[in-house]
Amino acid sequence: MAVFLGIDIGTSGTKTLAMQEDGTILASATAEYPLMSPRPGWSEQDPEDWWDATVATVKKVLKAGKIKPDDVAGIGLSGQMHGSVFLDKQHNVIRHALLWNDQRTAAECVEIENKVGGRAKLIEMVANPALTGFTAPKIVWLQKNEPKNFARTAQILLPKDFIRFRLTGEFATEVSDASGTLLLDVRNRQWCKPLCDKLDIKASLLPKVYESEDVTGVLSESAAKLLGLKKGVPVVGGAGDQAAGAVGNGIVKRGIISATMGTSGVVFAHSDDVQIDPTGRVHTFCHAVRGKWHVMGVVLSAGGSLQWYRNQLAETEVAAAKKIKTDPYNIITEQAAEAPPGCEGLFFLPYLTGERTPHADANARGCWIGLSLRHGRSAIIRSIMEGATYAMRDCLEVINEMRIPIREIRLSGGGARSEFWRQMQADVYGRRVSVINAEEGPAYGVALLAAAGTGRYKSVVEACTATIKVTGSTDPQAEAKRIYTKSYPMYTRLYKSLKGDFVEIAKIVAES
Repeated sequence: MAVFLGIDIGTSGTKTLAMQEDGTILASATAEYPLMSPRPGWSEQDPEDWWDATVATVKKVLKAGKIKPDDVAGIGLSGQMHGSVFLDKQHNVIRHALLWNDQRTAAECVEIENKVGGRAKLIEMVANPALTGFTAPKIVWLQKNEPKNFARTAQILLPKDFIRFRLTGEFATEVSDASGTLLLDVRNRQWCKPLCDKLDIKASLLPKVYESEDVTGVLSESAAKLLGLKKGVPVVGGAGDQAAGAVGNGIVKRGIISATMGTSGVVFAHSDDVQIDPTGRVHTFCHAVRGKWHVMGVVLSAGGSLQWYRNQLAETEVAAAKKIKTDPYNIITEQAAEAPPGCEGLFFLPYLTGERTPHADANARGCWIGLSLRHGRSAIIRSIMEGATYAMRDCLEVINEMRIPIREIRLSGGGARSEFWRQMQADVYGRRVSVINAEEGPAYGVALLAAAGTGRYKSVVEACTATIKVTGSTDPQAEAKRIYTKSYPMYTRLYKSLKGDFVEIAKIVAES
């Protein structure tokens, strides 16, 4: 039976897995690497670290899965979106890559919108507003701040596409990841020449754009020798990590939505047509399904808010968990369950790292509102989880406003593994939620893309239908649903009330 490799170039590490064509996982491996922050708000990595991690994890997977080189029939690539790799004419990396969470480009975002005639015009051109994480502002920043490096630049690649180049020698990308550069005409699935011209970004700097399942090249002799594979293995377009994760969750049909509660939270909806929020509250990108699109909301600190609590305020729970050899989150969520739904009027805004959708506000900050003498540890914890879930509902509400049908919500991430959080999500969303048999994320999704792109399946949809199944569901509890339905409008008003105060707080911090 044919084997397909899925390689995901993440922010903290690279994960590679081997999947049989029936969806069975044979082996997986992860290799970590550092993240650099040379200045506050800056975030960079060395692309060579990604390549070293790719080589190491592929070798580990082949050995652990006892996979013969002749068995590998295709490779799919996923990766952190929006990053920028700058290569010179000799294909050498010019400087460290600027990552998706780099915040240095606020001025460049304003500049881009001004050059095209405002935010509304930009959204009309590329379906999205300019955000600091996107690639285009990074290129403009390089033009302004490192002109010598920009003058040397002969090719600009996204993280996974740098690995594609090292595997195949080809400069290529695909529509889902390219959508996050802010340079793609999302409607027509090609580079937006008018915007590139306004930003003085030559077409020659950008790679060719493919559909996600298309073969973009084959494994070179040198790469094959290094990895322990055979020359000529097809490498498909793959996908940005969110679209890849959606494929891995089976979000490839109209009406199926995913809600991924990880460090960040992502609400992802498949769309057969281009549907754009005119104010840019959510992202509209090309999907990894041929000729389809997706609408996506991103909550920057969803599960990350609970992680912050664990790291900063939960010494007691962590120590107790160590003694009984359990995950600290098990104890933390048990405590949260002791508080009633709605926490007797205690709200938590989960904007610990600013917010992306629907507010797009780098100044937003986390806070508790409604604290009283009645509130103890259990209410504090539960309010954090409720706040993160309310923020996810914010994104769902925008999707609903756009008249994208929501017939099924599939949960993934840490929020799916916790029975308590699954129930809370059902109650806050006011809808049945489900879980599936696949938990491998983006690497699994691009392995499925490789299987489809090499002909083992007729399409990505067929590949997902054959391998991904719903294994359980949770219905909302009537009383909890009632409480959250009543409380949610208050949650939405709190950000609006505090927006101006967040700006003033940012000024105080900047001046201190």
